[in-house]
Amino acid sequence: MLNSRHNAPPLGFGGYVTRGLVLFFMILFLYQLWILLHIFWWIKFNPSSSAFMEDRLNIIQETKPDAELKYQWVDYAKISNNLKRAVIASEDAKFVDHEGFDWDGIQKAYEKNLKKGKIVAGGSTISQQLAKNLFLSTKRTPWRKGEEALITVMLENILSKRRILEIYLNVIEWGNGVFGAEAAARHYYKTSASKLSSGQAAKLAAMIPNPRYYDTHRSTAYLNRRAATIQARMRFVEVP
Repeated sequence: MLNSRHNAPPLGFGGYVTRGLVLFFMILFLYQLWILLHIFWWIKFNPSSSAFMEDRLNIIQETKPDAELKYQWVDYAKISNNLKRAVIASEDAKFVDHEGFDWDGIQKAYEKNLKKGKIVAGGSTISQQLAKNLFLSTKRTPWRKGEEALITVMLENILSKRRILEIYLNVIEWGNGVFGAEAAARHYYKTSASKLSSGQAAKLAAMIPNPRYYDTHRSTAYLNRRAATIQARMRFVEVP
C-alpha cells in the first residue's frame, strides 16, 4: 500500500482544475445554504441589520467614527397602511400578484433605457430590492444579478408577501444613515410610522430611488410631482 501511494503519478494541470472547481462549487453551495437558513430564520425572527446597512455605516464612519444609523424595527401592524400603499404604488404595483419578477416592468425599463441611451429606469420588484439590501454589497460584480435572482426566488418561496413587505419597509434606506419606516417617519415628520398621512407616505415613497439626495433636497419640483402621482394611485393598491 505504501509503495502504491509513493508511486502514484503527480497531479496534472487538469487534476488541479478539477479540484479547484469542486472546491469552488462547495463554497458556493455553502453560501447559498447560509442565505437559505437566514431566510428561514426570518419567518419568525427579525433581521437586525442588512449588508447594505453595514456598507453605509462603514462609509459614514470613515468621516464620523462614532456615527450610528438611525434605525428602529417596527412590526407590520404598526406601519401605516398609507405607507404600504404608497411604496407598492411607487416601487412595485404588481407586488401581490407576481412571483418575484415583473417581466413587463423589466421590458419597459429596458426599452426606456435603450431609448435614452443610459439607465434612467429600473424594473426591480420589492422582492429583488430586498434581496440586494439584505445580502449583497454595493460593489458591482458579473454574478451580482444572478445571485440577486436566486435570492429573490428563495424569498418568494419561503416568506409570505406580508413578511417580505414588512422586512422591506424596515431595512430600506430613507436618508443619510436613515433606515426603515420608523426612523424615516421620525426623521422627516417627527411622528411614528403608524401615524403617517397619505401625503407624508407618498412623499417618503417618492424618495426611495435617491434617498440621500432627497434628505437634503426635500421640496424639489420633481419630488412633489412624483409624490402627487403616487398619492393619486394609492387608492388602487392592494396591500398584503
